[in-house]
Amino acid sequence: MSQQADKRRRRGTVLEETILQAAWEELTSVGYARLTMEGVAARARTGKQVLYRRWHNRAELVIAAIRQTTGSITDQIPDTGELRGDVVAVLRRMAQRLRDLGPDVIHGLMAEAADLDPAFFAVMKDVMASIVERAAARGEIGSARLSPRVVSLPVDLLRHEMLLTRVPLSDETIFQIVDEVFIPLVRTASAGTQRRECLW
Repeated sequence: MSQQADKRRRRGTVLEETILQAAWEELTSVGYARLTMEGVAARARTGKQVLYRRWHNRAELVIAAIRQTTGSITDQIPDTGELRGDVVAVLRRMAQRLRDLGPDVIHGLMAEAADLDPAFFAVMKDVMASIVERAAARGEIGSARLSPRVVSLPVDLLRHEMLLTRVPLSDETIFQIVDEVFIPLVRTASAGTQRRECLW
């Protein structure tokens, strides 16, 4: 079958899955620094313009390929029965992804974060919002109506650690973020929010 005929037959989800598989293979073959849209297009036997219609740049393409291959945390948000356990589980998954992908890929993606659609970052914010809402429903915290900056703080701090170091992130670092920063802050902030709600 010719390349042109092959492109005519592949449409929608099938074509997208083929491209993402090619992107993953290219990433594992040449690394993030040497990955190009042209290289992925050639491996997927399609045109570069087909990639750009779906993803604005290589960072968006690589993130989509990673999520297709390794899964997304949104597929199964941790539910340990307590706020601390849920947040620790989320951060451990992020740390594990760093170990699996390697620092070069993570640092390359984060260096190009400014080029990403904000929707790519909203995923983890939504995960954290769900965890906080469950904690409020269980009565662990006074209210789930917290500042988005407070809700996303553990994820943001872990990303900061990823930028500063090229070594695996330890449980000690995760526990410090959760126990010394996030849990005290969210309890104070949620209590303050609850008091303000009562005034009205």
